[in-house]
Amino acid sequence: MNSYIDKFNITIQNSFYAKLPENEQVFIKEKSFLLKFSHQELKQIIDMTRDLGMWNEKSIIEIFPEHSQKKVVFTRLRKTYEAIRDKKNSYKDFELKNVPKEQKYTFTTENKQGFGLGLCPVASEKTRCCNLLTLDAVESCGFDCSYCSIQSFYNQNTITFDSGFADKLLNLKLDQNKTYHIGTGQSSDSLMWGNREGILDSLFRFARENPNVILEFKTKSDKITYFLENDVPKNILCTYSLNTQTIIDNEEHLTASLNKRVAAARKLADKGVKVGFHFHPIVEYEDYLEEYNEVYQKLIREFSVNEVALISFGTLTFIKPVIKQLREREFRTKITQIEHVNASGKTSYPDATKVEMFKSAYESFKPWHQKVFFYLCMEEHQMWAKTFGYQYSTNNDFENAMLSSYANKLDMPFLL
Repeated sequence: MNSYIDKFNITIQNSFYAKLPENEQVFIKEKSFLLKFSHQELKQIIDMTRDLGMWNEKSIIEIFPEHSQKKVVFTRLRKTYEAIRDKKNSYKDFELKNVPKEQKYTFTTENKQGFGLGLCPVASEKTRCCNLLTLDAVESCGFDCSYCSIQSFYNQNTITFDSGFADKLLNLKLDQNKTYHIGTGQSSDSLMWGNREGILDSLFRFARENPNVILEFKTKSDKITYFLENDVPKNILCTYSLNTQTIIDNEEHLTASLNKRVAAARKLADKGVKVGFHFHPIVEYEDYLEEYNEVYQKLIREFSVNEVALISFGTLTFIKPVIKQLREREFRTKITQIEHVNASGKTSYPDATKVEMFKSAYESFKPWHQKVFFYLCMEEHQMWAKTFGYQYSTNNDFENAMLSSYANKLDMPFLL
């Protein structure tokens, strides 16, 4: 018995055991001593228990099978857990837990080494990628989206501005005979900080001095005062990451509502700023296709094709550090409650689910086909053909098609 006690204590040290409710800790300990679960089995049971609580589903105590043989118990438990995980989610009886009413963070400024102009952090030859370049003006985000990978890279409570950002932008040397697409919303939200530390002053000046750059601001906020009060260079795009209000309420904490985001985009379009919309992630749950279609139709009613440069689609993809980070948190989410399958080194929905969501989305925008640029983000090459009916042979072909379309919409030359 003593040897198993030692094994049990070693196993739980590097696990989420201590984060479980006390009654679940006692239950797992009793069952482990009775059935002598192996190290890996015990770790998986602890992770399953943590997930069930996070998903607001039945507890491990409620689904634990009664049997005297360890292998039978573990196999049946695993199957029950997977059935709960893989079913289509519902938010109807979902209760949020420990969601902040407002984000509390500390602002800091640092003179960052290097500049932070680089390839999109998810760029990969395994997926069709647009070769977006990114500018990291700010690190970390004040929103609290449960699926966001930023939380695994930066301290969520500290917002860091690069004190040397303006000077680095001035000294950035670009080929004036080439069109660039640069985004600012990869390591933080592009607009939620407004012009704090002069970041928008610097970026607007950069856009004016580099008319061959398509500068994209991506946001889930409705903070557009700076844009409304200043002349906006024509090579600037403002794009809104949108979702259904169900997902905004339950998973995109502290962000602007759907109506506020769309209203902000409408005000910018009225001023002549070209806008775009990202549906990333599209999340599967009961009646999700109908709810997303309502959002698509809202955009078609409220915007003209001349005002919209792009529509993108994507879905949930996870790397292990993000899943671990989510399990660390004392909150509830259904974001990881999906059938995880391999997706180019990450995990995501099965292809059949992706085809359903992307095909429905693309076909909903049929009036805008050929007039707005549509693309899939972070998806394997063949997914395009299955959902859009066409695909690009290389990432460079995709990039050139995108840049050509954007340049035309922004009334600027496209330079190879």
